[in-house]
Amino acid sequence: MDSLAFTKMHGLGNDFVVIDARRRPVAMAPDLARAIADRRQGVGCDQLIVIERPTMADADAFMRIFNADGGEVGACGNAARCIAALLMQETGTGGRIGLETAAGLIHAHAAAGGNVSVDLGRVRTDWQAIPLAEARDTLHLDVTAGALGDGVAVSVGNPHIVFFVADADAVPLAELGPQIEHHPLFPERTNVEVVQVLGPSALRVRVWERGAGITRACGTGACAAAVAAARRGLSERRVEVLMDGGPLQVEWRADGTVCLTGPVATSFTGSLAPMGLSAAEQP
Repeated sequence: MDSLAFTKMHGLGNDFVVIDARRRPVAMAPDLARAIADRRQGVGCDQLIVIERPTMADADAFMRIFNADGGEVGACGNAARCIAALLMQETGTGGRIGLETAAGLIHAHAAAGGNVSVDLGRVRTDWQAIPLAEARDTLHLDVTAGALGDGVAVSVGNPHIVFFVADADAVPLAELGPQIEHHPLFPERTNVEVVQVLGPSALRVRVWERGAGITRACGTGACAAAVAAARRGLSERRVEVLMDGGPLQVEWRADGTVCLTGPVATSFTGSLAPMGLSAAEQP
């Protein structure tokens, strides 16, 4: 059995192993995804992305997303920008790219300065869509851990809770993140953002991603933070979000959709050994 090629990419340090399965289908089992994502014995990544043939007429590809713990999720903003960049390079155009995901169809396009923008669709703030285990006020959510409390719940194709703090860098996120991720109010677990408002158009954000831990950047986390800040009246609807890996631009439009813009990069390419793939490849 031949090895399988992959590409290692990142958006501001939020890194991905990308496998193109459009011509050679691969069934990615959770244990194999965990092994590939392992930073000591695998390639190492925050998320593993499998590109598949689309089922929607308006999509150029289907993007399947696995967190580092092997769990499959519906959305990843920075990964969407990376995959869109690959597809634009493949076609030789900077045109609009349609990406089918488990959370629905999203679109991306080339932006100024070599950046890539992705329209992640309509942000949801109702408790059923996030989802929560029971009806709650998503603008003032009674979830606490340490000094964190009074969060804002948002869905950007995946669940988030956003906490506003005086100093984002002072929050012990490695300790509090997993406590909140597994809070019983979130049946699908949740991503966690701590946000420091720097001004009406700037936010400092750190993220604990469900199934991945602290990451240097998170596209949907940046969007969740921007939406939460605007809902609270703490910022404008268009902001720069400063993450550990650098800045992302977020615009929450009047129609409720959110657009994410930032850089993408390819780190290296390689191949996965046949032994590691034998349990996952489809016949």
